[in-house]
Amino acid sequence: MTTVEASQAVLDNAVWASLRGPHAKFAEAYGKAVRYQTEVAPFHALHDPQDPHAWSDLAELTGPAAEVAVAGPVPPHHPGWVIAGEVGGVQFVDESLRAEPFDEAHPLGPPDVPEILDLIERTQPGPFRRRTIELGNYLGVRRDGKLIAMAGERLHPPGWTEISAVCTDPAHRGQGLATRLVRAVAAGIRDRGEVPFLHTSAANTNAIRLYESIGFHLRRRTTFALYKRA
Repeated sequence: MTTVEASQAVLDNAVWASLRGPHAKFAEAYGKAVRYQTEVAPFHALHDPQDPHAWSDLAELTGPAAEVAVAGPVPPHHPGWVIAGEVGGVQFVDESLRAEPFDEAHPLGPPDVPEILDLIERTQPGPFRRRTIELGNYLGVRRDGKLIAMAGERLHPPGWTEISAVCTDPAHRGQGLATRLVRAVAAGIRDRGEVPFLHTSAANTNAIRLYESIGFHLRRRTTFALYKRA
């Protein structure tokens, strides 16, 4: 394994690394299973998805009627659980992104959450809950007082920060707002001495083209899976 590969290995289990590291204050854990507090994010993680004991710990953590979201390679055996749905995903890392501030972007905070949730509902960039805003720095663009575009930080493995919730109101697309917001969020991440990364659906070809065109490199393919108790 090269030095670069070793430094990126923490991204193989990014939720676990986040909740056992910088995001520990948001964690609920039982043995070898961990999850974000429900109002913060829907994600769960196992120390080792190949370990049957970790799946038993997940059952203890979540209860008998649980449906849980786990990101990463889907193991061939997941004792006590069945897959209720899965979506192919891709993980990108910053390779040559030009990170820079964006004068029109302003910080978002808890008072902005109702508008954020409305924009998320209309654009569907991925899950966002009432306390997701606490996971990192979020920036938004307003026109005529209305929130029309945003991006921010989500998972936080040591040394890395995920750029997430990148979305633009359909009436304002084609103006480069997503690109400028991603670069602005990345500038804040770089200022902390960390490296940006991100996820998107493998089917979202427009997003993939955008991220590759501005300097992100495809690191790996992954799966976002929803499990329920067997």
